Amino acid sequence: MSEAIDSNEIRYELRAIREDLDFIKSHMVDVDSILTEEDYISLQEYRKEKESGTLTSHEALKKELGI
Repeated sequence: MSEAIDSNEIRYELRAIREDLDFIKSHMVDVDSILTEEDYISLQEYRKEKESGTLTSHEALKKELGI
């Protein structure tokens, strides 16, 4: 036998699911905004190179690599 569908129960469950999803969305962390220790070190090195003017341009790197 099939169970009778209780529309009030369905509405209640859907409301609970919606609340859970809203909670999850508001507490999610943007993965792209997390820096690993390696990322942080690389960023610091980049900033030092930029400040000292020792960065290699994209074009210069391509020439150096023969691309």
